[in-house]
Amino acid sequence: MIKVYGITTCGSVKKALSFFKAKVIPYSFVDLKTTQISEETLEEWLSKQPLLRLFNTKGTKFKTLNLSKELSDEAKKEWLLKEQLLFKRPIVECEDGALLVGFDEELYLRTFSS
Repeated sequence: MIKVYGITTCGSVKKALSFFKAKVIPYSFVDLKTTQISEETLEEWLSKQPLLRLFNTKGTKFKTLNLSKELSDEAKKEWLLKEQLLFKRPIVECEDGALLVGFDEELYLRTFSS
């Protein structure tokens, strides 16, 4: 089953969830406000997507923490493990092992049309 990671108040997450509901695609939702992502999961995601894709420098949490865009990769990983809201959302684990980050309707249509 597809697993969607995000927060319910995020516009991109809402679009992704609406997409899956409209296409009657079963999924499970993991709330990043209440679920801690493990270092193992982060490393698995990083084997599929670059760190720059997973680390959200445009979100509110990045701005309120007053983080520098010049953070090292190691520092970014540490922050992602401490502050789940720094992940770009949604993160979608597909049944075939692929990992999608963010909502792109065209990509979703190509990926999930069967």
